[in-house]
Amino acid sequence: MPHVPGLRSCYAKVGRLVYFGRLLDKIRLHAAGQLPAEYTANLGDAQFYVLDGRCCRFLGVVYAELREHTLAGGTDEEILAWVQARGTARTDEECHMWNRFILKLGWRDERSSVLPQRIRDSGLGGQPIETLIDHIEFDEGRNPVADRSWDKI
Repeated sequence: MPHVPGLRSCYAKVGRLVYFGRLLDKIRLHAAGQLPAEYTANLGDAQFYVLDGRCCRFLGVVYAELREHTLAGGTDEEILAWVQARGTARTDEECHMWNRFILKLGWRDERSSVLPQRIRDSGLGGQPIETLIDHIEFDEGRNPVADRSWDKI
């Protein structure tokens, strides 16, 4: 997939969480008609393994409500505060575990079987891709291995 202007890295944090900012970006870009079609199948919480859904379930909010609130306006931090007030309260330890979990998806888990095919389909064979997040990052033109992105969270 190409680099999408306005769609941040999975590693970018809002508050204590990785991926959440990317979820907000996807909501906003989709509403503006700027999210490529390849991304729309992974919007929302209808599919169990999709990252948006995992993030919403972790936070204890329904995607449709998060989408509505996000599109009503506000900063990322304001939206996160709304989520934290409305959803499931999370400790620093739980947020740390979320960050490590989401960044390691596809490595020796239930998603391991899909990763090799995604790498082949995107023409990224030979890259040091070990996780689904690695794949997303490389696929969008970033190199999380060279950047050691995991050290910055």
